[in-house]
Amino acid sequence: MIVIIMGVAGSGKTTIGKKLAARLGWGFSDADEFHSDANKQKMAEGVPLDDEDRQPWLQAMHEAIEARREQGHDWVFTCSALKRRYRQLLGADHEDLCWIYLDGSEQLLLERLSRRGGHFFDPRLLRSQLQTLERPDEREAMRVDIRPAPEQIVEAIVERLPLDGANR
Repeated sequence: MIVIIMGVAGSGKTTIGKKLAARLGWGFSDADEFHSDANKQKMAEGVPLDDEDRQPWLQAMHEAIEARREQGHDWVFTCSALKRRYRQLLGADHEDLCWIYLDGSEQLLLERLSRRGGHFFDPRLLRSQLQTLERPDEREAMRVDIRPAPEQIVEAIVERLPLDGANR
């Protein structure tokens, strides 16, 4: 199974993704690994990415997802996946792919981003991400509230994932 944890900056994708992968004994890849240096530089300068900037990044992620699927690996990926067509490109129609949407208020997201250090993402870009976000409905993704502690969020996800008994 492939799990993709999505949401805007500050929603906890990397934290939850790493903890979920560790909890399940699965592999983990963060979307930031697939961004070009040019994209990272733009975001660090407070310049929002456009669809043209995102295309090679999404394609690289798609290829990594497909490689893990073909190899039969269970894997957790993180990706903002703001638009439905981005999610389609990443493989939203695959039955063995499960989307987790980390959802929180703009105020909470801003608080988290203001405390985060050492990341290339400029917190001023949050508004742009929220405007771009096409929130998935319950048929598209499992919605998870980001207010609880990360460990509680991970356990809530594990309880709702379609896993066999051995993976729980």
